Amino acid sequence: MSASAPASRPPRAQAGTLIVIPTYNELENLPMAVTAVLEALPDSHVLVVDDSSPDGTGALADVMAAREARVHVLHRSVKDGLGGAYLAGFAWALDRGYAFIGEFDADGSHPAAALPLMQDVIRRTDGAALVIGSRWVIGGTVVDWPLARQLLSRGGNTYARVALALPVHDVTAGFRLYRAEALRVMDLGSVRSKGYCFQIDLTVRLLAAGGRITELPIEFRERRYGTSKMSRAVVVEAMALVTVWGIARVLGRPRRWTAARLGSPVVRPWTGSDLTRR
Repeated sequence: MSASAPASRPPRAQAGTLIVIPTYNELENLPMAVTAVLEALPDSHVLVVDDSSPDGTGALADVMAAREARVHVLHRSVKDGLGGAYLAGFAWALDRGYAFIGEFDADGSHPAAALPLMQDVIRRTDGAALVIGSRWVIGGTVVDWPLARQLLSRGGNTYARVALALPVHDVTAGFRLYRAEALRVMDLGSVRSKGYCFQIDLTVRLLAAGGRITELPIEFRERRYGTSKMSRAVVVEAMALVTVWGIARVLGRPRRWTAARLGSPVVRPWTGSDLTRR
């Protein structure tokens, strides 16, 4: 399905979980990522959000969508960062009535095998708004990352947690599953963060709305093909925005992340003890 074509609305019976996969030059990785998601969650749908990849990723996504009804494609003409791609995917999903909306990297770093548990947790945990696949909780691991990359990620997460007084261990994590209602109450139209700071931005907004977050430990692997989208500009944006938000918090001028409320905010690592059948 292309953004330029009329978008069909999936049957309500199938509109359960949608996994959004943003792509830019992920030609070698995309088939494996989509296949892994659909094998892990056979009843789910996948939305590939392609930012006009010059390597033909978008064209390949169209071929996959033509062959598999659970795959959809949203083509964007402008590459404006990870945040913009996810916001476009969220809007597409919310307009079509999906109950749960996930984030998944195309590069193979996220373990699709964790998706069934993530879906089970968010469906059965009372009041759950977000489940995060976390590298930095007990049981979480990172494979094939150089020490400098690990220190950068751990340091960035620690800085954001301290500056913004966040109880989330892996606030920059991009492996997530949201309850649609949680995204609806946030003013997503005011989000301006583009890179990995987007994940911090939405975490703060969700906590401000009283959202309940659970972190599950995962094994995170370095990509096999292609190059990382991490850049100096991405790091600088994250550090600058977190610093500004942190200063505003200390001065008693918290941002108006959202006027809506979901309930009492709760963040906890996964234990399995808080599941409640519905």
